[in-house]
Amino acid sequence: MRLTDDQRNAIREEVSRVFGPKARVRLFGSRVDDEARGGDIDLHIERIGDAADLLDHELQLHARLLRRLGERRIDIVVYDGRHPLRSIDAEARRTGVPV
Repeated sequence: MRLTDDQRNAIREEVSRVFGPKARVRLFGSRVDDEARGGDIDLHIERIGDAADLLDHELQLHARLLRRLGERRIDIVVYDGRHPLRSIDAEARRTGVPV
């Protein structure tokens, strides 16, 4: 996993602050590969909730992470757990690692 301990802690803290302590967050995509270089930070968050509220939380989390981690590309995918898995959710579950 190509995140520093400080970055991991910031992500965990902000996800918990915004989505609540029951939210699950995984890093997936190129940052999981220790041999790769560059790449954005792809986060998959699982939390049951109303779609409009989850979108608000996603936007709030994005802004908070930009402030804490600096200007970088951060992609956030939120899965509410009540619908069938989309292909990106299945991929994040299969290849992602808890932050």
